[in-house]
Amino acid sequence: MSTTTNFKRIALVAVAALGMGVLSSVPSQAAFSGTAGSQLTITVANGTGSLTGSASDSTTAGTVTVNGLALLSTDSYTVTAAIKSVPATTTLAVAPELLFTLVDTTSSTSNVTVTGNNAGAIHNTAMNTSSDSRTTVSAKAGADNSYVVSKFYAFQESTTAKTRVAGTYTYTLIVTPRTAAGGAGTAQTADITITIAAAASDSLVASAATSTAYISTATGATSDVPVSALATASDTPRGYIRVTLLNAASGTAARESVTITTTVGSVGTAENRGRSVVLKYTGAVDYNIYSDGTAGTGTITISTPSVSFASKSVSFYAAAAKTLTATVAHPNLKVGANDGAVRVTGLDANSVAWAGTAYIYASTAADALIAGSTTPVACSWNPTFSRHDCPVTGVSAGTAKMKVIDAATVAAATATSNEISVVVNTNSVAKVAISFDKATYAPNERMRIYVTPQDASGKALPAATFSNIFAAGGITANAGFSGSSDTTTPVAVTTAAADSAATGAKAGSAMYTVYAPAAGGTVTISATGGTSLPLAGQVAVTASATVTDSGAAALAAVNALATTVASLKTLITTLTNLVLKIQKKVKA
Repeated sequence: MSTTTNFKRIALVAVAALGMGVLSSVPSQAAFSGTAGSQLTITVANGTGSLTGSASDSTTAGTVTVNGLALLSTDSYTVTAAIKSVPATTTLAVAPELLFTLVDTTSSTSNVTVTGNNAGAIHNTAMNTSSDSRTTVSAKAGADNSYVVSKFYAFQESTTAKTRVAGTYTYTLIVTPRTAAGGAGTAQTADITITIAAAASDSLVASAATSTAYISTATGATSDVPVSALATASDTPRGYIRVTLLNAASGTAARESVTITTTVGSVGTAENRGRSVVLKYTGAVDYNIYSDGTAGTGTITISTPSVSFASKSVSFYAAAAKTLTATVAHPNLKVGANDGAVRVTGLDANSVAWAGTAYIYASTAADALIAGSTTPVACSWNPTFSRHDCPVTGVSAGTAKMKVIDAATVAAATATSNEISVVVNTNSVAKVAISFDKATYAPNERMRIYVTPQDASGKALPAATFSNIFAAGGITANAGFSGSSDTTTPVAVTTAAADSAATGAKAGSAMYTVYAPAAGGTVTISATGGTSLPLAGQVAVTASATVTDSGAAALAAVNALATTVASLKTLITTLTNLVLKIQKKVKA
């Protein structure tokens, strides 16, 4: 045998052996076209989700599309997933699994049957695309040499056994080609992410629309209260700034540093304070305001990286007042306590409102017999109006002179107010008067009606509640008031002790607020004195006011204009005649 013949025989044996080897490998390989590891094409679109509402659905799910050419009608592929990574605030053990629901299938040659398993149970029927969700799905060709193209929603399982937190979850998709005999080809993988947005209520960002900052003399403030404190340096807080940071959903999760700056004194905490400090925020908190010996009015600004609050004002006054100005708030005092009867405005050497303790006293022993003791009595500071309100105790009828000082004794005082006179009126009510606050009103304009109990000489009386000041029916009117007018029918009234520019209250009177009729004319109110008055006072009382008639006013304006026009016409005629006469004389 020649060498050439021997080589040919060896080659034929080798070829036969290789051919048998190839044939023996067919049953273990899926018959999808392509080289190992590239038989199928996987296309992924990442998904999103929210911690509120539905845990996950088709509107937020990712999608997985698998495309491959099946050589046999029985060939298929399976799709499943493994959890790859989760947000730092959770663990793989409690992370939700990825589920699949069929979107659609397409094939160039035949239909595709899609089946799936749920918790290990094999389903041989097609998936219900509207409700089925599986951990593993498969797609099978319906004909030889057909493309199998299937698209699935990929979303997170939501059960009480799983914990979903905000963040990004990454899953590895495993797509495995299979044969009817159970053989599996080389699996292909691709990653898909599901990003879960944090709940709005969990946002750490503060919102200007929901966050608040208040200044006050006490902790836990819910509104601003002016802070005026002694300028002397102290480690005891003189006031507080209450800061509450909320996110846009009004949630308390907001966490931002708080920067506070003041032009006078210092701000912060016992451990961290100064003219400008950056402070940690861990929830609604009160930051302190301290005096450092500097007197004056300061501006405090509060801000966070996301919010700037309205500036606040704080006043630090000197220990001694420079000026005290007293006025009488209650023109008529009763026997007994009369709180706030005298008002005092104080200033220190820097013209800062002085809020130290003020004291009121009767100027002489004789005055004390009418308006209390010559021993100074403490007044109270009213931060809303930056003044002191001083009490006066009426002893007997008469007029008494009083002064206010900035110390507990006259000898220690460095500032003394002007002398004011107070009247203690012990007379009984003898009659009642009613009146309007103006004589003329526009249609629908606000009107104020005052009810004033009086003594026999017609003077107003100290503030009190007067029962049966009117007979049944109270005050009536000849025309109906408009708008949300007060009811004027009560027979009892409570009078005010002092005037108020803000409310319209008048010392010694009760007040009703009504609105003028829409039509013009004279409005007359009437009432009859009640049984709390002596018989001489149980008589009818009235008051009238005029409501302008807009139509009549317009007509009057037109008539006035017509009169003016007529006058101008006459004047023009006279001037024309004069010019004609002059022309005739010139020609002559």
